[in-house]
Amino acid sequence: MNIDWAALGSVFGVSLLATVSLVGLFTLGIVGLSKQESTSGQGGGSAVMARTGAYACFALCAAAVSYGIFLIVF
Repeated sequence: MNIDWAALGSVFGVSLLATVSLVGLFTLGIVGLSKQESTSGQGGGSAVMARTGAYACFALCAAAVSYGIFLIVF
């Protein structure tokens, strides 16, 4: 049995980077929604921008998860 340590390290690094990126992106979406709720009483365009940014973060998370499922299935 021969283990390719370079390939194993590469897979570990990419999976760690992808995990941290997705969690960070999802967190930004949640923060955007919470900012949208806190600024909704003040009115203005900041609430709309916060909601739009949050939805964009969630859409990117969904796209990344969908791409990962695509890679596994096909």
